Amino acid sequence: MKTPFILLVDDEPNIVLSLEFLMRKQGYRVGIARNGTEALAAIAADAPDLLLLDIMMPDVDGYEVCRQLRARADRAATKVIFLSAKSQPADINKGYAVGADLYIPKPFSTRQLMEKVRELLELRVKS
Repeated sequence: MKTPFILLVDDEPNIVLSLEFLMRKQGYRVGIARNGTEALAAIAADAPDLLLLDIMMPDVDGYEVCRQLRARADRAATKVIFLSAKSQPADINKGYAVGADLYIPKPFSTRQLMEKVRELLELRVKS
């Protein structure tokens, strides 16, 4: 079985660094996009198994990245976890409406995040 590929999409360098370290330590391949435009280019180039996606970014926001990902039949199996400081019910509902598999408000527990990442990747393998 191939190593799952996780794309981290966040414009906060500290979050990217800590998540990259965490994911690599768990044995995942990791790609990094620092904004929505980079994320869309990365998604087009290589099918990620999972996206860890921030919403508030300088150019294309996470909602739009998710929308465009979900519009691609060849990326239908990609799981999406929003990690966002936007934690109002309307923000969370919008996240699920555009196609998120999970929405985790910041700050989050890295242990809980890793559990969810593992669960979603296992679901992806089974489906």
